[in-house]
Amino acid sequence: MHRIGYVFPDGFQVMAFSTQAVFEFANLLAGRPVYAIENYALGGGAVRASVGLSVQARPLTVRSSADTWMVAGVVTPIAQPTDPELLRLIARLGARARRTAGLCTGAFLLADAGLLDGHRATTHWAWADALQRRHPAIQVEADRIYVNDGPLWTSAGMTAELDLALGLVENDLGAELARSVAHRLVMNQRRSGGQSQHSEMLKLAPKSDRIQQVLEHARQRLAQSLSVEELAEVAHLSPRQFSRVFIAETGQSPAKAIEGLRLEAARVMLESGRHPLEVVAREAGFRDRRHLREVFVRGFGVPPQAVRREARLPRA
Repeated sequence: MHRIGYVFPDGFQVMAFSTQAVFEFANLLAGRPVYAIENYALGGGAVRASVGLSVQARPLTVRSSADTWMVAGVVTPIAQPTDPELLRLIARLGARARRTAGLCTGAFLLADAGLLDGHRATTHWAWADALQRRHPAIQVEADRIYVNDGPLWTSAGMTAELDLALGLVENDLGAELARSVAHRLVMNQRRSGGQSQHSEMLKLAPKSDRIQQVLEHARQRLAQSLSVEELAEVAHLSPRQFSRVFIAETGQSPAKAIEGLRLEAARVMLESGRHPLEVVAREAGFRDRRHLREVFVRGFGVPPQAVRREARLPRA
């Protein structure tokens, strides 16, 4: 059985607690108790989360043990100093565990404990530069969903913690069970660690529900032509009104926004699968592989084959 130990500093970001559902459903779908979870905090007892709720925790000591340590972060890691004793324990316990993970800004605790020097790591994009400045010996990969460097795992912000937990499940129990867990949790997709933290949907950030609905309609039908007339009908506007409102809310024309969604979908397929380029082009809505290449080079500066090669490189 894999023993998962959660380390919660005072004021921990509550999203870290939600990752326990990944291990809960892994047990359910495996049909046996694969994972046992324990919560720990310095001194034990009730430890406060960022939203005010409390979690009961066992005292964290040098005799505490776990197969995997999951270290939660806080909302503002620079402004909230960490107890030196907690850092000392994280350093000692992490050094002898099979795996140690920093969830979101939990990477700061691993870094301050000295575990990340000389390693690759990530954290929430808003704090990545601060982590790099504070610990120049770390190779901070600011645009990753999560990073696995040997026994050390770190995740980007918030929901990326779920992706990291799924990555641990895949590491232990295989890709098929991890996909089943993602499906049970109604996660849109099981994202690999190499994927970007940033999303075209978030970047567009429309101000109204009707334009958000149009983007969701388009994202689910990228293989189709998606004319302005069709999108305008979804928004219940005339094509001319729709184009004007769309640009005002997103800063992009409908055609440019759809191209961005298609690029993102194609990149995800290239990074996480082995589909031929013809299939990637068709599913993402490009005319053919030549059109896919043209738009890729224009959008990312590299051809699609380069993205696929990069995703397959071994991470030492």
